[in-house]
Amino acid sequence: MEVRHDDEELARVEAEEKYTAGLCPARVRAFRRLLNLIRTIGDERELYQRKSLHFEKLKGDREHQRSLRLNDQWRLIVEIEESENKRVLVVKGIEDYH
Repeated sequence: MEVRHDDEELARVEAEEKYTAGLCPARVRAFRRLLNLIRTIGDERELYQRKSLHFEKLKGDREHQRSLRLNDQWRLIVEIEESENKRVLVVKGIEDYH
């Protein structure tokens, strides 16, 4: 699946090995691991099939967004957009789940 970043800091975290944007090492590892997985799958249906990711649609004024589990506390917030007859996962940010 194609991935695009809305947050330049997170784009750098993924691309630059030593850059962390102030995130703890465990969160950086989880983020990079999840983005590597996302890039290998065909579409978001495979994310729903992987129950451990807790891929779910958000509610209320954020119903256009979805979240993926990084760990017990942190979630990756994404949106899915149509682009040239394909779906693109847009990384919006990392948020505290609690």
